[in-house]
Amino acid sequence: MNQSSEQVRKIIHVDMDCFYAAVEMRDNPHLRDVPIAVGGNGPRSVLCTCNYKARAFGVRSAMPNSKAKVLCPELIIVNGRMAVYQQVSAQIRAIFLRYTDLIEPLSLDEAFLDVTNATVCHGSATLIAKQIRADIYNELQLTASAGIAPNKFLAKIASDENKPNGQCVVSPQDVSEFVTDLPLKKIPGIGPKTSEKLKRFGFESCADVRASSVAKLHSIVGKFANSLYQRSFGIDHRELETQRVRKSLAIETTMAEDIDSVEECLTVLKELFGKLELRLEKHKNRAINKQTVKIKFADFQQTTVDVQSSVCHYDTFIELFQKAMTRSNDRKVRLIGLSLGFDVKESIEQQNQLALF
Repeated sequence: MNQSSEQVRKIIHVDMDCFYAAVEMRDNPHLRDVPIAVGGNGPRSVLCTCNYKARAFGVRSAMPNSKAKVLCPELIIVNGRMAVYQQVSAQIRAIFLRYTDLIEPLSLDEAFLDVTNATVCHGSATLIAKQIRADIYNELQLTASAGIAPNKFLAKIASDENKPNGQCVVSPQDVSEFVTDLPLKKIPGIGPKTSEKLKRFGFESCADVRASSVAKLHSIVGKFANSLYQRSFGIDHRELETQRVRKSLAIETTMAEDIDSVEECLTVLKELFGKLELRLEKHKNRAINKQTVKIKFADFQQTTVDVQSSVCHYDTFIELFQKAMTRSNDRKVRLIGLSLGFDVKESIEQQNQLALF
């Protein structure tokens, strides 16, 4: 299976190194040489991210505070400052725009850049990535890693190869060799459960997938089979999504202690609804098409219930919550979440209409 003979693209994936933690270390000298993490300080809180000193102890993002403290008793947990991170992210994007306007943000701390037709740095994607990383360091005192490759999939994988503060280039002629021994668990979209399932059937690397067939893979991973087969050859024809449209709006809270009283749950739900309405003010022109309630029980099992809806209605959330609680089997509630789905097609049409003017 060969790549298309079309013009070879030059894609850069820039990924900031432990972004939130790095900003905190930059702004507070006392945190620079100690293991730190960013997150809430409550007993049920989880970490957003941590620096590399903390990672040396096995601390990871999304880990409960309690477990992180056991692994690293000296860990300092800092409350996040989202407004600051957003501001720094905007500064990073301004640096990107010096080199290309084809940018696909993935989050505050990472993005894809298409520099196929860039003329700066003699048109070299490798030199552009190097210069972007230098600009970020010189102007913001933060480090970034980068992956340079012919497509998004390879660029994202490559950006993780020489972290922190490094970059990796996968040239077109090196794609096959780079991908052959790549562990499947490194492919975006393959989580721990899918990875284990593939392993049970003898699939651990891209080489294993290449030796099989889409039909065989389909019996294991369903509709993801075709994409996985292509990735095993380093193929990814996806274009950059430079105009992303928010698909949903969500809010949730984890209780300080598990609760089993319906009245307490409804009090929490009412508070969440009020906050959701405030957030919805920023998206009041968006068309709603769905309401969802999520509940996570004390045993960490979760359930969601949704319904098609064109408005954000409190009573609808109550009904969804009551339906979800019929699945509790007398388990206490650990987390409650509310979300709204947006009509993406209508939003894109609105953007296109506005672009005409």
